[in-house]
Order: sequence, then structure tokens, then C-alpha cells
Amino acid sequence: MLKTLLIIDDDALFCDALKDHFAGVMNVLIAPSGAEGLGLCAQKAIDVVLLDQNLPDGEGHTFCPAILKRNEKTKIVFVTAYANFKHAVNAMKAGAFDYLSKPIELEELDIALQKALRTIDLEKIELLHTYQSGREQAEPFIPGGGLAPFSRLIDLAAQSEAPVLITGETGTGKNALAQYIHERSPFRREPFIAINCAALPENLIEAELFGYEKGSFTGAVSSRKGIFEMASGGTLVLDEIGEMPMGLQSKLLGVLDSKQMKKIGDDALRPVNVRIMAITNTHIDESMRVKSFRADLYYRLSVIRIHMPPLRERREDIPALCRHLLKKITPAETEISDEEMQGLMSYHWPGNIRELRNILERAVLLRNGPRLSTLELLGRKDCATGQSPRDSFQPHIQTLGELEKAHIARILHETRGSYRDTARMLGISLSTLKRRIKEYAIPKQSSD
Repeated sequence: MLKTLLIIDDDALFCDALKDHFAGVMNVLIAPSGAEGLGLCAQKAIDVVLLDQNLPDGEGHTFCPAILKRNEKTKIVFVTAYANFKHAVNAMKAGAFDYLSKPIELEELDIALQKALRTIDLEKIELLHTYQSGREQAEPFIPGGGLAPFSRLIDLAAQSEAPVLITGETGTGKNALAQYIHERSPFRREPFIAINCAALPENLIEAELFGYEKGSFTGAVSSRKGIFEMASGGTLVLDEIGEMPMGLQSKLLGVLDSKQMKKIGDDALRPVNVRIMAITNTHIDESMRVKSFRADLYYRLSVIRIHMPPLRERREDIPALCRHLLKKITPAETEISDEEMQGLMSYHWPGNIRELRNILERAVLLRNGPRLSTLELLGRKDCATGQSPRDSFQPHIQTLGELEKAHIARILHETRGSYRDTARMLGISLSTLKRRIKEYAIPKQSSD
């Protein structure tokens, strides 16, 4: 996705020249005054602002605090004439990221913007680190009867240091299973770190995994450890491994084989002592067939492969899951009648445990008394007729693709077409959601 540059300058020729220069590279917005620039900052997510000092409605540096108040992540590149160097100092004090002197050289401007964009991406990475020891799980792992066929594999994974590949539909509790295995392993007191491969900017995944040395690229103002080092002695979970770029797949394979790695900008090999677990909700076999995922990496990761069954295949675990989830959702006494529970157990749950939690949370918010009404939230009206939900609910056989399409469409409708909210509720990345929408030709509900 292209980053957005806002140019706040009343020189129309200058703005048009820069818009042509960055065409296809950045989304360029133009505001001829500080007030109009602030209006755009309030309406859109602006990545970088190129802010001129001499504006019709005030001095440029005085607008810096208001711009950052609207989005503290925005990087301001301040522009001033040589004679107004003191304004550049004031702008930096007010929060500007960098400054340039007029007349501007395009090469100098390109470098300044690359530096700003690189810093934005690095700051995003800081937020993407998820230290999961003791964290509350969105999809709890309950080792109930529905998982009995997999109990031996799960125990074997906990006792071993071998790589584990966990597959399954979205919302089945794959991340929770990874943590369950870690907490029963010999290195349970060591770090447990998970990273979502699809959520990271593609050009920075390598820096995130392996770390970098100061000055190794623009924006690397200090050295930093990668997550392989941070997880040393413990467990590293690579979520959505199927989204990892092919070039990085090769490097990951080399690290797994040699148990050594190199930080970006450093020639020294460093030992790797970490247990790898990979997670995917994609059809990994199909990905290998179309050569979007390396077969040799798959074999290296799937020494132990565990497939998490969807909730519709482990209905007997629903009562235990409900009890577990309700304890986390509300401290108040809460009851689910036998009739309601039968209805929950007969539903096909295309969104799996994540959808179950969502329904329970909504039922808790809407309840009147200790008893929950969940079936109406699932569109189940049969309880009012006196019929047994299990008897009256006769689902026709659908393919997994049809179920996934219908579920995505339903959540899109609930979020009024918001891709970001839909991706969050489904527990997938925005890029994965957009790919699914395109694949299933799901009509757009409204502008995101």
C-alpha cells in the first residue's frame, strides 16, 4: 500500500512538480494553507507532511504541534529558507522529524522521505512484538474430548525440541495450542515470542527476524536484536508462515539447517538456539503446488504437524469452552440453559472459537439477568416455536470455501464494510482479508 505525503505549501507550481515526481510512489495530497493541511490531517492517515515555513495563514513551524496532535506517528519534514534557519530549530523543537533548506534538491528530498518512511515502518515493528507469556488468549486451548485423537502428538510436541507446524482454519485456537505446548516443554521458563509474518512490511521482515547493526540502512540509528536473539532458549512462533516472501523463506531454511544467522549489516555468524513453531490457516499443500511456498522449508518445519479441527468437528467441547470464555468475559454469575447450549452445539460455527467468543461477549452485553440468550444472535428463531434447536436445524452440506465466504460476508456486514474491523474480528491480516474478498468475489459493503 502506498504511503501518503501531504504537501502544505502555497506555491502551486512547486506542489504540482512534486506531485508528478512522486506519482506511483506515494499518494500525494496538497494543501495551500496550514488550516487546510490540518483539515486533511484530521480526515486521512498522513504518513509524511512536507511543511513550508511561509504560509498564508501563519508560520509553518507553529502548525507542527497541531499536526502531531492529530496523528503522533506522522513525520514532518520542515522546509525553510537559509535566512530562516532559526525557524527550522523551532520546528524541530515542536516535533518535526527533519528539515530541508530551499531551494530543495529532489535527491535530498527523496533521501529525507525515505528516512521518514523507514522510521515509520520501524516504529510499527516495535508495536508488533507480542510477548505472550501469561497473556489472555482470544481462542483458548481446551484439551477436551474433541482433541483426543491429537493428544499424543501434542504431548510429543511438548516433550520435543523439534519444529512444529500447526494448521487449521481461522479461529480454531492455533496460537493458544502453541503456547500450551511451550508451557509444557522443558524450556517453559524461557521466552515465548510470536510474530505475524503477514502483518510486517515485506521489506522489513528480515530486519525484524534477524536484527540489524547501526547504519546498515537508512533509519537504523542504533543496533537492534532480532526476534531470533530475543527468543533465545525459548520458543519462536511464526504465525501466518504461508505469507512469508519466497526470498526470506530461503534464508529461514538456512537458519534452521545451520542454526546460525547474520544480522543485517554484520558479517559475523551468530548461533541460533530457539524452538520454532509455525502456524498457517492457508492450504499449505496447495501453496507448495503453485510454488508460493518452498517444499523443503515445509518438510523442515513439519517434523511434527498438528491440524486443529474446526469447532463444528468438536461440538462436545463447546460447553467447556463456554464456561472458560465466560469466566474471562465477565465476573458475574452467568447461565446458559440446556436449550441454548443444544442450539450452540448444533450451529456450524464457520468462525470457530473466535466467533463463539464474539457471540458470548455480545450476549453478556445484551443480557437481562444471569441467563444468556445466544441463539437470536446466531439468527436462530426456532426456540420461540418450541422446537428443539437440534431437531429444527438441518444445515445443508457446504464446502469450506462456501462457509468461509459466507462468514466473511456476514462480518463485513456487521462492521458496515470496514476492512480493518473485519480483519481484526476474524483474526487475520488486512492483506489476507483483501485477498479472500477478491478470491470469493464478495461485494464491497461500503467504503473502508
